[in-house]
Amino acid sequence: MNLPDDLLRLLQSASTCYIATLMKDGSPQLTQVWVDTDGEHVVINSVDTHLKVRNIRRDPRVAVTVSDPENPRRYYQIRGRASLGYEGAAEHIDALSMKYSGRPYAWYGGRDQVRVILTIDADRVSAFGG
Repeated sequence: MNLPDDLLRLLQSASTCYIATLMKDGSPQLTQVWVDTDGEHVVINSVDTHLKVRNIRRDPRVAVTVSDPENPRRYYQIRGRASLGYEGAAEHIDALSMKYSGRPYAWYGGRDQVRVILTIDADRVSAFGG
């Protein structure tokens, strides 16, 4: 599914984003994250051992909200499936850190963490507060 141009603009900026994954018992798990796009997908960076990554490994279904930093009541909801990739993940977290904080990533938890890129293929996109 093609992402709307306005959503792509939000993904390219330092927008507020939350990702929901599913726990083993089916209950939701929600995390605020930095967000990006490759022009076709929602892209999020995480650590390989984090709960959201373990959840995605078991069940790739996710929901994401991305809100406009200028008007938080205007947001998009994306539902889809996430895939995991490792190539370029360390460089990607540095780029995200520059976008969100203006400086290289501080590597909280140490540089030995294995970074992973979550690439979300959207099944459904809804806009709210437009």
